[in-house]
Order: sequence, then structure tokens, then C-alpha cells
Amino acid sequence: MTEAEQDQRRAKAGDAVEIFGPLPDARIAAILATGATVQQLEEAAAWAAGESDVMGQMRRPVSGPVAAVFDILTANEALANDRD
Repeated sequence: MTEAEQDQRRAKAGDAVEIFGPLPDARIAAILATGATVQQLEEAAAWAAGESDVMGQMRRPVSGPVAAVFDILTANEALANDRD
């Protein structure tokens, strides 16, 4: 399987751990439930890492599975900010 084919296939648990690092099983399950591809996980990781300036230059808004994964990744941050 070529790298391009790898990026376009539906992500698996190992892909999520490789891209995001160790996560609770429930969070991995939620990420996989979005149906995101490996490429979409990588894009969500870039948004979550604050690389939105780069993504914004691509003129590609965050939407679909990328947005869902981004929300899952940043959910704890939003809760922590609400408590402050």
C-alpha cells in the first residue's frame, strides 16, 4: 500500500495513537466513530496543535470528520477553560 493509499483509508486505533499519542480508549473509540481517514486525523492534529494559521492559508475550513476529531481532541481544554 502506497503512502497516499494509507492516508486515504479509514483510520484504525493504531493510527490514532501514532498521530495523537496515548489516549483513553473511549476517546480513541470516539475518534474512530467519526469515520475519519488517516489524512483527516493528521489535519485535525494540526488544527489542535495550533497550526490553524497554516491551515487557514490553505483556505480550507475545518469541517466534517476533521471538525469532529478536533472537537474530541480539544474537549478537555474547553472544560478546563470553562472552570477558570
